Parts: sequence; C-alpha cells; structure tokens
Amino acid sequence: MISRRALELATAVLTGGFGVAVVIQSLDNGIGWSSAGVDAGTFPFLTGLIIVAGSLYNLVRGVLPAARLTNVPIAITPIELRRIAGLFVPAAIFVAAIPLLGMYPASALYVFAVLAIPRHQSVPRALAMAAATALALYVVFERMFQVSLPHGALAAAFGF
Repeated sequence: MISRRALELATAVLTGGFGVAVVIQSLDNGIGWSSAGVDAGTFPFLTGLIIVAGSLYNLVRGVLPAARLTNVPIAITPIELRRIAGLFVPAAIFVAAIPLLGMYPASALYVFAVLAIPRHQSVPRALAMAAATALALYVVFERMFQVSLPHGALAAAFGF
C-alpha cells in the first residue's frame, strides 16, 4: 500500500529533480542578455526555478502533518496499482524496444500489448490495430513529413 503522504513526497522529489536538471542545463546555454537579446537559457532557467519552487512547496506540505492527509491513509490500492502497471509496464518496454526494434515494430507491439493482453480487444482486432498504427506512423512520418524515426538495430541488421 502506498500512502498519500509518501506519494506526494515522491512526486515533489521527482519534480524537484526535473526542475534542478532544467536549471543546470539552462545555465550551460547561458542566461541573461546578449547583443542579440535574451540568451537561449533564460526562459528555461525561469521555468526550472518555478518547478523547483513548486516542488519545495509540495515537499513542505507533504512533510507537515495535515488533517485532510491523515483521513486518506492509502492513496493507491493494490487493484489500482495493477491498473497503473498495466499501462506503465508496456510503455516502459516500448521505450526500451525502440533502439532495438525501431519505432514501427515497437509501436505495433505496444498497441497490441495494451489492447490484447488485458483483453480489451480480441487478438485479431488488436493485431489489425497494431499493424494499422505502425503503417500510419510510417506513412505520416517517413513519406509525408519526410522525417525518419528510429529504425533500430533490427532494421540495420537487415540493411534498412
């Protein structure tokens, strides 16, 4: 069981880390004014500071006892956690599969996994939707926009 307080603290730490990363990267790009105007890192720097400030506020709110948080001791039940994992695990596998398989086969596998494994759709229908998704991605990006999406190590092995 995950308590609401633990969930809020973890979210505050993660968003704070993201904000710090944005601030550090924007310092590399330069902040302030130059002869051309505002430097490239100024607006990301300000955005990162806002994210860090919001995260610190949420962290303090999560640490301090609050009456309404004690009324909700559990934020995610095991059933809800399984539902979240049912979407997150295939998405994580999808992202990990892109460098190996390429965008098109990985997206087809992702659509199939999300539709067929939890039995939202029949297997033939899920296969058709997965193939249609990969084909649509190929036509839109490779042919219409002429933007090459990652082909992966599998395509390189076959000479594509």
